[in-house]
Amino acid sequence: MIYRNRPLARLGAAALLASCALTAFGVPAHAAGTPTDLSVALAGTKVAAGAEAKVAFAKIMNNGPGTPSNFLIKLDVSKVDFDRVEVVPLADTPCTIDGAERPVNITCRIQDDEVPAPGETIEIPIIMFKAEQGAELPYTAPLTFALESEDDTTPGNNAASADLVLTDESGVDMGIVVPDVKFQVSPSEQPPLLTPGTETEVLVEIINQGDVIADGVKLDLTLPNGVTFTEDLRECTYSPDRRIANCPAPLIQLGPQDVLVGVFPVKVAANVKAPVALQGGNGTVAAIGQLPATNANLAARKSALPSFLKAATTAQATAVRDIDDTDNTDAYAVLVAAKGGTGGGGGTGGGDGGLPVTGAKAGLIGGIGVAVLLAGGVMFLIARRRRVVLVAPADERPTA
Repeated sequence: MIYRNRPLARLGAAALLASCALTAFGVPAHAAGTPTDLSVALAGTKVAAGAEAKVAFAKIMNNGPGTPSNFLIKLDVSKVDFDRVEVVPLADTPCTIDGAERPVNITCRIQDDEVPAPGETIEIPIIMFKAEQGAELPYTAPLTFALESEDDTTPGNNAASADLVLTDESGVDMGIVVPDVKFQVSPSEQPPLLTPGTETEVLVEIINQGDVIADGVKLDLTLPNGVTFTEDLRECTYSPDRRIANCPAPLIQLGPQDVLVGVFPVKVAANVKAPVALQGGNGTVAAIGQLPATNANLAARKSALPSFLKAATTAQATAVRDIDDTDNTDAYAVLVAAKGGTGGGGGTGGGDGGLPVTGAKAGLIGGIGVAVLLAGGVMFLIARRRRVVLVAPADERPTA
């Protein structure tokens, strides 16, 4: 039996965000097939009343010391009513299903060049589509996401559970993805690995997956020890050690499924002992206010490229309630290679290779067009390149 596949274009900017997370995958920096410890967490499984769909994330961390092989992911959807909501992981390879009448488990193999190296995190998007004729609200069903690898020596942390919730509440639903950083800024097809004393950029992808307008956005970004901000962006204030940036942007308004991209120039200290995965990076986003997503408000929404001429007021500094705050924070690492290492391709630059040279004081910039540019065009290809392919074990034909 083959379960139907809906076009990912339906997700709009949400799918673009998911793709940007996927483009951060790279070639493992260590030999595969060695003992390791994988762990997983789920985030973003609650959907606002007026949202048609949402991207949640399974965050898979490789705690070391090796890189696994034969790496499978399994999503248990046995308790989900697919007449109300369809739930599928987004993977490059075909995924098989268990269940004759409806999906019970969806299993996908992670490709070798996407397996996280020690210290890395990858984020597997999980797409949740509401029924086209509308789903009865509220609705709750349990989800379990599990990892399988013969190289994992600590299987106790290989599964995570969360409730899929279709809430009857409306509101903002901010989400953030900060991909791991491991390449220098370069226009080349194989960008140089990040080494001590070199510069790069931290990319931050923010999306409003709620059903109202986020009236102002506040971003807090922390760098790992050994990494510092190199430029003063005018919408941000910095800690004395230049590792924490607080960036209120009260003029930005993000409608449902609008994307905002942050570009932050940084430098790795010359005395960092490499190779090393510098942990402790973290990004947190919140909406400062909210507006109903009426036609009038959407039409009058300010440009996503404001001039940041005013600072946040005291009232604006307090974030509004978020429909689902589990995806408002994302941890990331900066992976530093020993000098003399070579680039492996498949980095955050996507099809064009490497991060783009964005110039001084790039700051927070918005709009899907800009997001596509920053990802080297890979996000633009999600609808045809990252298709969801579900096949029954006895039928290997991909869905159309």
